[in-house]
Amino acid sequence: MEVKMKETKKMNAYQLCFLAMAVGINLVGGQIALALRLPVYLDSIGTILAGAVLGPWLGMLPNLLSGIIMGMTVDVYSLYFAPVGMITGMMSGLFFGRHSMKAGISRAGRGSRLFLTAAGITIPGTAVSSLINALLFGGVTSSGSMLLVQLLARTPLGLTGSIFAVQILTDYADRCISVFAVSVFVSLMGSELRLRLKGGVGNNGTLQQDH
Repeated sequence: MEVKMKETKKMNAYQLCFLAMAVGINLVGGQIALALRLPVYLDSIGTILAGAVLGPWLGMLPNLLSGIIMGMTVDVYSLYFAPVGMITGMMSGLFFGRHSMKAGISRAGRGSRLFLTAAGITIPGTAVSSLINALLFGGVTSSGSMLLVQLLARTPLGLTGSIFAVQILTDYADRCISVFAVSVFVSLMGSELRLRLKGGVGNNGTLQQDH
């Protein structure tokens, strides 16, 4: 009888610190958008960065953690929309996973490819976000896009149509900003750091992740 050894994947200290930084970027971006009542969210830059650099599964963590933190402190809506960010992180990892870390991500975030990249990352999360918004909140959230929803709800689109239309526009604009920011950040990363984040260099004090 064959006994299969359980496969372990080591998460090194660089990856842990990178995830913590991604959570911080989400928190700061979300607070800026909330304070200025912007029609975009800016709370997924760290998530897309983590997904692009670390892959789809680790890419799901930053928005989950930042959603819990913001939901328990300053913006309860963030907690309900955390699954949307998790989907965004996963899609980012899947989409960027086809490319090399530096060249691929940089190309995907520049020029016309930026818009295609943002669209691919946006659509699945937007579908879930629209359902959460319509079913749980009736179009009322803490973001600046709520004002657009309330205005369009008086048109023939109605509330549900207005939520979907505004969600598509605001999410897509937000993801375009995020993808561009990620492409710039990755282009500035050194080759050794990129290698360590991919687990290509051994480190002391690693945390084992079983799966």
